[in-house]
Amino acid sequence: MESIGVLIVCPMNTYLEQELEKRFNLFKFWNFPDKTQFLNTHKNSIRAVVGNATAGADAELIEALPKLEIVASFSVGLDKVDLGKCKEKGIRVTNTPDVLTEDVADLAIGLSLAVLRRLCESDRYVRSGKWKKGDYKLTTKFTGKTVGIIGLGRIGMAIAKRAEAFSCPISYYSRTEKADLKYKYYPSVVELASNCHILIVACPLTEETRHIINREVIDALGPKGVLINIGRGPHVDEPELVSALVEGRLGGAGLDVFEHEPYVPEELFGLENVVLTPHVGSGTVETRKEMADLVLGNLEAHFLNKPLITPVV
Repeated sequence: MESIGVLIVCPMNTYLEQELEKRFNLFKFWNFPDKTQFLNTHKNSIRAVVGNATAGADAELIEALPKLEIVASFSVGLDKVDLGKCKEKGIRVTNTPDVLTEDVADLAIGLSLAVLRRLCESDRYVRSGKWKKGDYKLTTKFTGKTVGIIGLGRIGMAIAKRAEAFSCPISYYSRTEKADLKYKYYPSVVELASNCHILIVACPLTEETRHIINREVIDALGPKGVLINIGRGPHVDEPELVSALVEGRLGGAGLDVFEHEPYVPEELFGLENVVLTPHVGSGTVETRKEMADLVLGNLEAHFLNKPLITPVV
C-alpha cells in the first residue's frame, strides 16, 4: 500500500502522521503553499483524504481529486465533510465514534464543576496570594442540579450517566423522543432550557442544529443557568452568548468549542463565570491513539477490500 496516495489536510496527531507515512505515500497539505498547483500535480495519485473536526473534504476538494475513494475523519463530527458529494461520487466516509465518548463526557462534567465551583478563579486566588487576605467567596453546588442535554446519542447518554451519579435530574431534547428512557423529554430546546439549571450541547452539527442556542434559548436558561458546549462552536450564536454573559442574562458558561476556532471572543477572557478550553474534548493520549488506530484501520480495510470498521457512507 506504500504507493497509495493519502492526503492529510491539516496537522492533527503525530502518531497518526508517522503511521500513515509508514503505510502509504503521504502528502501533508499544509506543506504546499500553492494548493491549486499541488492538486493539479497529484490529483491522479491521491485515493484517500484524512481530515478532522477542523478541516475535512468539501465539495471543491472532492471535485479536484478524481481518484478519491475514501475520506477518513479523525473525529466523530462530519460537518467538515460534504457527505452529499461523497454519496454522489461513491466515495466512502468513516469517522471515529465510541472511542472518544468517555473523554468528551468527562469534560462536560468537568466544565460544569469548574463553572459552578469557580475552580479556575479559585486556583488564581491561591496563586496570587489573595487567600492570605481572606477566604474565597461561596460558590454553587453541582449535586442535585437539573441537567438538560441537547442530543442524547452516545456522548449525551454518557454525560447523563455521569450526572446521575451527582443526583442530578436529567432531561433532554432530541429530534424524537427516545423509548424506554426514564429521563424527561422536552419537544423544544426553549422548553428544555426553561426547565434546567445546566444545559449541555452534545448533538451533531447540521444545518438544523446550527445556532440551536440562540437568544431565546439563552434567555430561557436565565441568569442562574449555565451553558456547557462540548459539541461544535456553530451550535451557539456566539455574539448572543457573549452579550448575555457580559450583561448578566446568563449565569455562566463552560466552552470547549467556538464558532471561529482558534479565535475566541476576547470579551470572554475577563469573565470569571466562564471556563474556556481549546477544543480538547477527546484530547487525551489514550483516546487520540485509539482514534488514530481507527483511521488507519478503516483505510487499510478499504484498500484490502475488507468491511470498513466505522462506515458512515
